[in-house]
Amino acid sequence: MKKLLVSILSLLALTLLTGSWGWVGHTKISTDAALSYNQQMHDFSTWTSYLAEHSSDADNRKSSDPNEAPRHYIDIDGYISFLYTGQIPQTLDSVVNLYGNAFVYGQGILPWATLTTFDSLQSCFQRHDFERAKYFSADLGHYVGDGHMPLHITQNYNGESTGNNGIHSRYESTMVGAYVDQIIYTGDSISVIPNVNQYIFNYLYKNYTYVDSVLQADDYAKTFGSTNSAEYKQALWDKSKVFTTLLMKNASHALTELIFTAWVNAGSPSLTASAIGELNRDSELNLENTAPNPFSSTTAISYKLREKANVLLQVRNSCGSLVTTLDEGSREPGNYKIDWNPGTLVNGVYLLEFNNGKSIQVRKIVHLN
Repeated sequence: MKKLLVSILSLLALTLLTGSWGWVGHTKISTDAALSYNQQMHDFSTWTSYLAEHSSDADNRKSSDPNEAPRHYIDIDGYISFLYTGQIPQTLDSVVNLYGNAFVYGQGILPWATLTTFDSLQSCFQRHDFERAKYFSADLGHYVGDGHMPLHITQNYNGESTGNNGIHSRYESTMVGAYVDQIIYTGDSISVIPNVNQYIFNYLYKNYTYVDSVLQADDYAKTFGSTNSAEYKQALWDKSKVFTTLLMKNASHALTELIFTAWVNAGSPSLTASAIGELNRDSELNLENTAPNPFSSTTAISYKLREKANVLLQVRNSCGSLVTTLDEGSREPGNYKIDWNPGTLVNGVYLLEFNNGKSIQVRKIVHLN
């Protein structure tokens, strides 16, 4: 099973130091997804900075959610069927029935986490919950990025089996962080994906073929000096830049196609400010940003009501499970403020959900000790 690469002092440190492609790579992938937006996706251009800023939120959750880590990888070559046929059973139920729950989660559940996140995104579009749609789009970008990092698709994820110990971080973080400005590409045309499950597995099968390329690049680069040397880093980049650029380009393009497909499947709802404003007027509520955010002890949560309404203000964890209810019941028009102290709750990303029975507004809040 994959292990966390470093111990952390804070959630922000984890964001910077761990995860497929590292913080820099994930930001690059999510930012460049906009390069493939077609005319129909014009309104999504306002999402670009959000997707980039939150591209590593899924990594942040590893410190607070023990179920998060297996969502970031799949040791696909741990499956006997893959070694003989190049494929595995492609539904979670089917692999669990064949191999058992412990084995499957030990090998990682990246493809099914990606599919679940896609389904959640499509549901958000269907109910016009665009704030939460952005949240799931950011997570989708992270899991898609993981699926395009070859060392997240193999048991030999850190090179121990081939004498390439430590290649994981050297490749995805150190090298990419140094040469990200040289990873340049333009967008490509997109289309609706007819079978999302097959689409996800297709790119996993394809990207697995680059595992040996990464290891060979490491072997080549080590002939130029120690793995801490500038000569090694330059040689690793020279040997891998073509396929690394291709992998990151394909990740950005896949993210765009998945978001586009979820949106089209949901009926292509309008994302314009007027449409969102109309939804908020219908709900007659306005959940404001919390302050401070991130916070360490207490944060102030404010909302406004234009007319009397039954409200439900709750905090959920990153998996959607209820943490606490902050406010509930009939409220008169006016301004409301609630101070929330999470007490002994672990560090993590939490969702503040405001519901009046007509619509839901969601804000993301980060607790850091």
